[in-house]
Amino acid sequence: MGMRIGFGFDSHAFKAGVPLVIGGLKIEHSEGLAGHSDGDVLLHAITDALLGAVSAGDIGTFFPPSDPRWKGAASDIFLRTALEEIATAGYRIVNIDTVLVMMRPKIVPIAGEMRESVATLLGVKASDVGIKAKTPEGLNQDGVAVAYATVLLESIAEEDGLARMTATAEDDMDAVVESLVGNGRDTSALGRKLTPFNTDDLT
Repeated sequence: MGMRIGFGFDSHAFKAGVPLVIGGLKIEHSEGLAGHSDGDVLLHAITDALLGAVSAGDIGTFFPPSDPRWKGAASDIFLRTALEEIATAGYRIVNIDTVLVMMRPKIVPIAGEMRESVATLLGVKASDVGIKAKTPEGLNQDGVAVAYATVLLESIAEEDGLARMTATAEDDMDAVVESLVGNGRDTSALGRKLTPFNTDDLT
């Protein structure tokens, strides 16, 4: 069974007047994170880790900051695209580990809730998601939030691969992808269809 590892990094400066969203979780704080989208530094790092693991580029490849369509967009859109890419490549998540580096707000009191949020978005168990928090001591980064993410993927089991190969209708293919990534989503735009065949011909 093949394995792939991906690594992601992102950083955003704090900015007054915008909501703070990290890991898909809205957090009460006096400042949010500046960015073209909602500035979710953790989901951005995870998205890049997933895309990198299957050599699919990065967030900017799919969602360039110059495109006004993504102004203020929720970062789970980016994450769903990365999940579709790894499923199409024939992989699924084993586990993911992350580190948040910021002076404030304190992440430890809400780390459990944040793990649940990220796990739900990824379609995995909370026990498969690690979230750690550090302060940027001596780095002069008090006004910045930084996130690192590492993901381990495994190739889809042989029996799952056969199930995907025997899907002859678009609805069947969508159902297979849904089972792999844990959430229903429209995959018709991917344009990747498999040639049907008769399993009775297998020897």
